[in-house]
Amino acid sequence: MALFKKEFIIDSNDPMSYGQASSSFKKTLKQLGVAPAIIKRTSIAMYEAEINTIIHGGGGTGSVVIENDHIEIIFEDHGPGIADIDLAMQEGYSTASTEIREMGFGAGLGLPNIQKNSSNFKIESKPGEGTKVTIRIDL
Repeated sequence: MALFKKEFIIDSNDPMSYGQASSSFKKTLKQLGVAPAIIKRTSIAMYEAEINTIIHGGGGTGSVVIENDHIEIIFEDHGPGIADIDLAMQEGYSTASTEIREMGFGAGLGLPNIQKNSSNFKIESKPGEGTKVTIRIDL
């Protein structure tokens, strides 16, 4: 049974909301007394997934669930999908637009950072059908 569950709508049209879901969840983890190292890993992985959902997926949904032994984070979008996941996992590879790069995003570190900070990380994507990212952080 979940100890905590929350869902988020990720709006790509509101730059002021970028990172709000991960920031809000970070505060929740602190209030629950989760270890700082777990909060850091969770915050990094969740933020990167949230920003990718905005930049590459055009927005979507997110959810977080805290169980007794882990945190599960899921982001889904209906964007263009990822044609080559292995290529997308390489540090520095990015399909972000010039405009997004000028805003300070799109350096090609998102997916590698998610993987580094996750206990388990899964990407499901098909070109033209969107992407689902599932992150597990063991407690």
